[in-house]
Amino acid sequence: MAKRVLTIVGARPQFIKAAAFSREASKDSRIDETLVHTGQHFDENMSKVFFKELDIPNPKYSLNINGGSHGKMTGKMLSALEDVLTEEEPDIVLVYGDTNSTLAGSIAAAKLNIPIAHVEAGLRSFNKRMPEEINRVLTDHVSDFLFCPTKESVKNLRNEGISNGIFHVGDVMYDATLHAKEFLVKEEKKYQKTLRLRSGEFALMTIHRQESSSAHRFSKIMQFAIDFAEEHNLGILFPVHPRIRRLVDPYREESRFRFLEPLSYIETQYTISKAHTVLTDSGGLQKEAYFHSVPCVTLRSETEWVETIECGWNRLWTVESYNARNPIDEYGNGTGAKKILNTLMNA
Repeated sequence: MAKRVLTIVGARPQFIKAAAFSREASKDSRIDETLVHTGQHFDENMSKVFFKELDIPNPKYSLNINGGSHGKMTGKMLSALEDVLTEEEPDIVLVYGDTNSTLAGSIAAAKLNIPIAHVEAGLRSFNKRMPEEINRVLTDHVSDFLFCPTKESVKNLRNEGISNGIFHVGDVMYDATLHAKEFLVKEEKKYQKTLRLRSGEFALMTIHRQESSSAHRFSKIMQFAIDFAEEHNLGILFPVHPRIRRLVDPYREESRFRFLEPLSYIETQYTISKAHTVLTDSGGLQKEAYFHSVPCVTLRSETEWVETIECGWNRLWTVESYNARNPIDEYGNGTGAKKILNTLMNA
């Protein structure tokens, strides 16, 4: 009898990670996966199009929960997910990353005594002002399977007194990037025609975090980007996240900026591959920049992906230079999803 795994996703990075696992699950008769989409991201290019591009099966449940405060959103998800889990009775609940969907899914499963698998466990920014930090810490402490992308994340869990169920499997986002690269080999002309990019002549910039969306903080980020572009004689390609759309209006006439609607996953991968530098407050793009051998500047005061800084591919915007550049071996070889599946099936 196949093991029933219920996967909970709700935000763009989770679709990417879940796609890598779902591709492996679709080839394995030992597993029966059910997908639940909380609806946390509801923009077309931040949700629906991802399912098409990444070849993720359509979710059995679409909860359409978005908007409102963190507490209200998480509470609504918790209630709805409890109903889903009660109906489905899965053997394992699989959650990804650090969003409100992650926390709601893990709490709902824990209350019903259903084993929880957390992909991307153990990451820490040590900044509890970030909602994501609260979500990931709480999720780790109720999870039964902790799938870590790095050695540092393993160490973080042990430092918090967690000793069982820890697995260093590498980064499933690397699995996803390798898949995207294969796709782009065939479709590069299509994306060049629609995006019209000149390789190495622009920086890709993304901003989406709550801490970046105050008027004061955002103005400092924009001034940094303007100075960076002038110093390196670059344009700035800026896909605008819905959260910060209103903040962008005063900058629409800045000559170095090209503002776009949010990009799809494949468009993002293509754009990173052609960029001179990535400027971002996203955790995922810090790694994706490395996967494409493109340097990154993180527009935050800390990062959970410390190995990108240690190995010279990334720096904080408060630091002027990079460390000496070296390969990062902790992210694995593109078989992270397969390792996760085999671990769950053998449990």
